[in-house]
Amino acid sequence: MISDKNSRVPLGLPRLRPDGWSIGAVLIAAVVLAPMLAVVWIAFHPTENIWPHLIDTVLPRYFRNTLLLMGGVGLLTAAVGTGAAWLVVMYRFPGRGWLDYALLFPLAIPAYVGAYALVDFLQYAGPVQTGLRAAMGWETARDYWFPEVRSRSMAVVVLSAALYPYVYLLARAAFREQSGASYDVARALGAGPWALFFRVGLPLARPAIATGVALALMETVADYGTVTHFGVQTLTTGVFSTWLNGNNAGGAAQIAGVILMLILLLVALERISRRNARFHRASRADRPVVPTELRGVRAWVATGLCLLPFGLGFGLPVGVMLDHALANPEVWVAPGLVEALVNTLMVGGVAAALTVGAALFLVYAVRMAGRGVARVVLPLTTLGYAAPGAVLAVGLLIPLAALDNRVADAVLALTGHDPGLLMTGTAGAVILAYAVRFFGIAQGAVDAAFGRIPPSLPMAARSLGRSAGGALGAVYLPLMRGSVATALLVVFVDCVKELPATLLLRPFNFNTLATRVFELASLERLGEAAPAALVVMAVGLSAVALLARANRR
Repeated sequence: MISDKNSRVPLGLPRLRPDGWSIGAVLIAAVVLAPMLAVVWIAFHPTENIWPHLIDTVLPRYFRNTLLLMGGVGLLTAAVGTGAAWLVVMYRFPGRGWLDYALLFPLAIPAYVGAYALVDFLQYAGPVQTGLRAAMGWETARDYWFPEVRSRSMAVVVLSAALYPYVYLLARAAFREQSGASYDVARALGAGPWALFFRVGLPLARPAIATGVALALMETVADYGTVTHFGVQTLTTGVFSTWLNGNNAGGAAQIAGVILMLILLLVALERISRRNARFHRASRADRPVVPTELRGVRAWVATGLCLLPFGLGFGLPVGVMLDHALANPEVWVAPGLVEALVNTLMVGGVAAALTVGAALFLVYAVRMAGRGVARVVLPLTTLGYAAPGAVLAVGLLIPLAALDNRVADAVLALTGHDPGLLMTGTAGAVILAYAVRFFGIAQGAVDAAFGRIPPSLPMAARSLGRSAGGALGAVYLPLMRGSVATALLVVFVDCVKELPATLLLRPFNFNTLATRVFELASLERLGEAAPAALVVMAVGLSAVALLARANRR
């Protein structure tokens, strides 16, 4: 089939001029980019400029803590994720079959839930210290030394346990795609296990590892619930304190601008790190990597090393929350739980449908418009996923509040009826924040699904008189149902877990499961928070199970 090399659309399909599809695509892209542009505008045009005061007082501490967290999480996630992936791919040991997928399970656990569980487990009244005092005969904390539980180092451990699967998933795929012949040659030249890893496996998997670490670092910068529980003041907590406690939206926007620049720097460094890295398999006939059988102590050491991150990132949070929920069954009928569940299903479901629908529209419109437009529009719309929820909240709430007030004043002047705040006074702002935050996920899934459909099918539909919309409904959507359903589920799960944007944008007396867990755990009422936390984790597991199935070999 003949096609224009500068277009994704085969010759024979009319290239659309600016019309509803093109205009709609531009509007969707503008909505996704608007919050980040608003943050920049507000930061440079604050009502009260406290930037010099921030630099002289709190900003260096926020920035230092954020960088230290990023450094610790980056090193731990790289080591744990890459090491676990190497063991699972290269060796056979007891439990390898189920650990291959179980190591992904911590993705289902929000980091802030892991923080609550770890503190509850290790604190003075927790089972660890209580058991130590009983076993050793100690009576008070003065009789023994125990590490500080609420500290920055513990925050690094919790965040790493929740985020290492990003590195593990990508590194595992990279190791499996390598040629087994490369390792055979290295062994023939005398390379041992460590040399195989450092001289063959690691260099070839470096781009994938760098991408996974970059994703983990973005989530670290965006985190609010974990660092708040551990008392670590970061740039994200600075946005909350400056805005809510200091009542200075301009200062919050300036700190959010620093976060945004840090995230963009991470994205740039990740792309630069793999810009010149081009690794290809010699042919499709290459023999895959054959795992080596481990025996004796080494086999059980490998099992233990893989069990450790799984237990810390998944087993401990689930066990602690189940213990609280089973010990206090009345918390399952506590006031507010059902309402929080309904609110979560409502905002998450609407946001997922809106996000995937907009991504479907945008990707289809861009593909019809040609590759040149795709190079400009599609990469820009993925920036929303890189922006933390707190940054998006600043960029959405201030402009939306101003727009809401003007609309309400206009309606009141024309009709004499005050409609109230239509966006910021309802869950509309929360839904919009979710859509912007997770648009990149939906767009990536939809774009990949479009790419798997032969262009001859929609061209045949168009030649039979179908319109662009008709071809989308009659050809593309039936073939993309699985991918669209997956995108809906993944976006919904991320909406359920999102905390910072929900805290800042929700209307009064509006709780989701995530905010309910955060509020109750902050008040040391973890027993009441356990049911909501378990529901959030169960929802997350559904997406992880789908991800594991998609990556099954």
